Amino acid sequence: MEQAPKASRTQYLTFRLREESFGFSIDSVREIIEYGHLTSVPLMPDFVKGVINLRGDVVPVIDLSIRLGRTPLIIDKRSCIIILEIAFEDQRVVIGAVVDSVSEVVEIDELEIEPAPSFGAKIKAQFIKGVVNIEDQFVVLFHGERVLSIEELASLIDNVSPQLG
Repeated sequence: MEQAPKASRTQYLTFRLREESFGFSIDSVREIIEYGHLTSVPLMPDFVKGVINLRGDVVPVIDLSIRLGRTPLIIDKRSCIIILEIAFEDQRVVIGAVVDSVSEVVEIDELEIEPAPSFGAKIKAQFIKGVVNIEDQFVVLFHGERVLSIEELASLIDNVSPQLG
């Protein structure tokens, strides 16, 4: 009797932006912190909320809602910052993403992830790994490393570092 090939299972941190659910692979999530004081940095794109000092490291923080082409988030007591560690060239870049709230960590069978629909997508397809149905709710799964393009990451690194050094 042949066994079906085992699908790989990956853990995702799910979170809310407005009334929608999204997820990042837990591999790219370093930690979740309370939304706190941000220092604004002049001449940054509008989705960059500012920078925070995270145990001595300067971390740029983006408003993920604006980054996805939507209106800015309204910060409340459940708002938090997901700290992501993203591969960029030969280094790991740390960036924060402001979200409405964090939901839970779920384990998803990679075979359950469906490709994102190509029609009517409000979010750039390059960001999306796929869509999965969890408890009768669709969750859009992001490629954490693609939430910012290489050019945007390079620009953030170049612009944030000299102003704070």
